[in-house]
Amino acid sequence: MKKESKILALIPARGGSKSVFRKNIRPLAGHPLLAYSIAAGLQAASVSRVMVSTDDEEIAEIARSYGAEIPFLRPAALAQDDTTDFPVFKHALDWLAENESYTPDIVVQLRPTSPLRPPDCVDRAVKLLIEDPQADSVRGVIPSGQNPYKMWRIDDDGRMQPLISGGYEEPYNMPRQQLPVTYWQTGHIDAIRRETIEGGSLTGETILPLILDPRFAVDIDTDRDHERAEWIIRQGDLPLILPGRTPRRLPGKVELAVFDFDGVFTDNRVWLNAKGEEWVAADRSDGWGVARLKECGVQIAVVSTERDAVVAARCSKLGIEALQGVEDKAEAVRSLLQQRRVKPEHAIFVGNDANDVPAFAQVACALAVQDAHQSARVQADIILKHRGGYGAVREVCDLLITQLEAD
Repeated sequence: MKKESKILALIPARGGSKSVFRKNIRPLAGHPLLAYSIAAGLQAASVSRVMVSTDDEEIAEIARSYGAEIPFLRPAALAQDDTTDFPVFKHALDWLAENESYTPDIVVQLRPTSPLRPPDCVDRAVKLLIEDPQADSVRGVIPSGQNPYKMWRIDDDGRMQPLISGGYEEPYNMPRQQLPVTYWQTGHIDAIRRETIEGGSLTGETILPLILDPRFAVDIDTDRDHERAEWIIRQGDLPLILPGRTPRRLPGKVELAVFDFDGVFTDNRVWLNAKGEEWVAADRSDGWGVARLKECGVQIAVVSTERDAVVAARCSKLGIEALQGVEDKAEAVRSLLQQRRVKPEHAIFVGNDANDVPAFAQVACALAVQDAHQSARVQADIILKHRGGYGAVREVCDLLITQLEAD
């Protein structure tokens, strides 16, 4: 690989998204979606610059915090639903040439919507392109799950016609093994020569394949896609480029579950009357989950910074210990583990805010409610589907009970 080559990784991330609201910065396993593409560019040995092209100030700020350059904001006219990739890349190259006199040799496209990449993905693509002077670009592909020779289109008269024939007679009736092997393009990576883009194309005529493992293929276009990507990351079975550490899994045996109270058992709001008395709202289903979990032999405790009679009353009703006025939650968790003779590898912590984060390292797995503060989401191993006060505690209980029953 030529070390003198200038390789620019460019990540397109506009603010609008119709399928999934604010998709490019929606948290995925604790990090905004586009952070995975930024991490892929930063960790690649071949890439010299990592930039994000966006029209959105919030996206720009988040991208900078993860190490990407934002030398400009993309014009709104190039951030519409029907805007194709080409004008976005042409605009970036023109801006860099005019304002920085910078002209990369190769531009690598890393789409945020395909966040799961193997560690060597970027460098392999760049290497393929550099080693073949005749190639215009490299595109990431996987073997197609369905062969297009067995696909159909429906004419206006309602009759089916084969999508392609390719010189075969009735290919849709032929055994799969006798048909050509086909590939599906993913959004993981495109490596493109600058001259190809300047010539009016993001691919050119000579395109090389970077064949990827289908297990990495997740294109986030719906909430279901997002859930699947998060599940794959949490499983930890694939070597992935991640913006942070690898999330830990729930331990096979949980003996102690420690919860924060405000923002976990409650929705973090408080009602005050004229006397200064406080009221909070809790989810009644949490009580049923706690009772069942205790029946399974799992110990439960609450560690709260606040000193409030409401905390004591709710925990007393549920029959669980409540430690209040705790300034150092990490030390409180360590003391609980020692007192109850539970090893850290058999304990979990559930929190929602920055003051819970120190306790995460004291246990085998840390969980955060769906609406947790970003500082807690980034450090948590599992992000729950429910918000605090809206069934988050019950969700944890059900997770642990299901795991116990499976064993």
